Amino acid sequence: MTAERPHFTAVSSSVRQLFQLLKCINFAQKAHVRISSEGLRFAVEESRVIQGIVFLEHALFSSYIYSASIVEHADEDDDDDDNTIVFQISLTALLETLQIFGVNDVKDRWTSRESAYSGTAGSLARGSSATPFGNRALGVTGMCRLSYAAKGEPLCVVIEESGITTTCEMVTYEPDYQDEIPLQRDALAMKIIMRSHWLYDAFTELSSTSPSRLTIEASPSAPYLVFSSTGPLGSATIEFSKDQQLLETFQVPKRTVNSYKHSLIKAASRAMQIATKVSIRGDDQGVLSLQFMIELEGGGVSFIDFRFVPLLPEEGEEDEDNEEGHDDDMGEAAPQD
Repeated sequence: MTAERPHFTAVSSSVRQLFQLLKCINFAQKAHVRISSEGLRFAVEESRVIQGIVFLEHALFSSYIYSASIVEHADEDDDDDDNTIVFQISLTALLETLQIFGVNDVKDRWTSRESAYSGTAGSLARGSSATPFGNRALGVTGMCRLSYAAKGEPLCVVIEESGITTTCEMVTYEPDYQDEIPLQRDALAMKIIMRSHWLYDAFTELSSTSPSRLTIEASPSAPYLVFSSTGPLGSATIEFSKDQQLLETFQVPKRTVNSYKHSLIKAASRAMQIATKVSIRGDDQGVLSLQFMIELEGGGVSFIDFRFVPLLPEEGEEDEDNEEGHDDDMGEAAPQD
């Protein structure tokens, strides 16, 4: 272990908070980690058709030290000029480390139909100060310290709880260079913001047919937002009206229909359960982004972004959609982020 000052050190007052966020993207064994002065970014992907990203802003930590000058000097010969630390770790091993003292899982109790009238999710309803990451839900919080000494060194995880300290050194790997699944923000076909638990309830209902694919249809005219699925146990369709109490934001300039593998969307179900809001975006190529806003203890928020590549249209399906699409009025382009 190098005796020099570590490139990176951060302290969180809630190890369970980190666990619950990272658990939301636990559909692959390895995570691509990027550390910068803004925070930590964990990304996982599978076969370039699904990607999950958790960004932990530096303000979420009680202490966050990023020695940019050291990193810049150490990597001055590298081609990467964005002055960040990048490596891969075993996400499975990291989650096992974070729950070494045991973690109370967040279950459906955070999804309450009462929240449809209160404007908040789950136990946040009706003025309650509880959140899925509060002490009431997770028990006594433990302190977690993360540190990374230098390139090639392990990621050190120190957990302290109830007077017991555990130190784990996790092997880091050379990263496989990965671009994000591209979402064309300047060519969005739809942008919809709604309560996340409504999306979760809809997805749960559709899953009852054991479908292989999930179809999302959005249109500037009724029916405005439609989720449908077909499986060996039957078919199901759920429609959402344009009522602002249901869809906080609805920007759909023209009709768009795309299908996605159901098992991939299912990977985001945990985030659907605990998030407050979800932003549903899709571009002209059919790439789908589900960005979840999760409220944290103390008033902070964190975001988890899932991206999905659409399935190819079945034979004859594309022609039928195009014929129906000729009757749609072309609206103005949706405002950009």
